[in-house]
Amino acid sequence: MITQLNKEFESRVRLGIMSVLMVNDWVDFNEMKHLLEVTDGNLASHSSALEKSGFIEIKKEFVGKKTKTSYRVTNAGRQAFTEHINALEKLLGK
Repeated sequence: MITQLNKEFESRVRLGIMSVLMVNDWVDFNEMKHLLEVTDGNLASHSSALEKSGFIEIKKEFVGKKTKTSYRVTNAGRQAFTEHINALEKLLGK
């Protein structure tokens, strides 16, 4: 049962990113940083790892002269995270 847990979601930051994205469509960088109470670098490195795994999509665009970074969960990410949560619940006997 413990083998069903996904190592990509072991970090509390990654768990937080996925949790936020499971219930929201697009979430921008500053909102995510505020919700998770993490530094810019911490959020950037964890979101980049989740993007490499195909679990989230990162969109960068210009708004005026500033870049805006937003995140959303992919279908693969939604499925993987749901399986991870289900495995956790089984482990906890729920």
